[in-house]
Amino acid sequence: MRRFVGITFGLATQLLFLFMVWHLFWFLKQGYRNHATGFLWVDIVLALQFAVGHSLLLYPKIRSTITGWLPTPFYGCLFCLQTCVGILLTAYFWRSSPVQLWHLEGVGGWLMSSGFYGSWLVLLYSLNLTGLGYQTGLTQWWFWVRKKPLPKREFNPRSLYCCMRHPVYLSFMGLLWFTPLMTLDRAILTGIWTAYIFLGSYLKDERLIFYIGKPYRDYQSKVPGYPFFFFGPLGKRKTNQTPIRIPERVRTPEKISI
Repeated sequence: MRRFVGITFGLATQLLFLFMVWHLFWFLKQGYRNHATGFLWVDIVLALQFAVGHSLLLYPKIRSTITGWLPTPFYGCLFCLQTCVGILLTAYFWRSSPVQLWHLEGVGGWLMSSGFYGSWLVLLYSLNLTGLGYQTGLTQWWFWVRKKPLPKREFNPRSLYCCMRHPVYLSFMGLLWFTPLMTLDRAILTGIWTAYIFLGSYLKDERLIFYIGKPYRDYQSKVPGYPFFFFGPLGKRKTNQTPIRIPERVRTPEKISI
């Protein structure tokens, strides 16, 4: 029965992920305009619930507590589940605003739309470089189904990761900013999620410093977090600061999320 539940949970999570990606695409492609107008505080709450929930599951103590009762191979699926539910809640309960900050047509609109589609391609490519299956929990779950140990993940930056440390976050940011029509409600979503992306980039660096150690510090000293970031925590970093403390029970290579 436990194995049946595990297989069902894994399959359901991956199907939900595909369902979420489809709705996220159409929601960000001006689908947010199709919702009824309403109080914008609802949009603020919706944008924050995804960002906060996403961060809490990565918090070491919470992660350690969860893996105390949930088998490790299913943690990735749980993280994927929270991501899907958070985004779907945002897409379904969003409130529109008639206030327009910009509305580009002609060449400007075409360029914005091209940037939107291009960001999707870069996002999928970047996720593939680090293992899309690890991001959705599919890889960990699949090895559990086959009753095989999960291979150790090697830190080997390549392609876009030789130019920046966070191409996944940058491409996701493109999904938010590249829009021919920026309404007030869309600006709220873009602002909150952009702030979350930058904060998440910093926290991710800290986690990888702890997990990987010197190789990642050397990588940080050579590659900036984002293009044209020449200083600060998301620029090239040469620092001796102590990384965040993570309990030993979660300090395993297969749990690195890069």
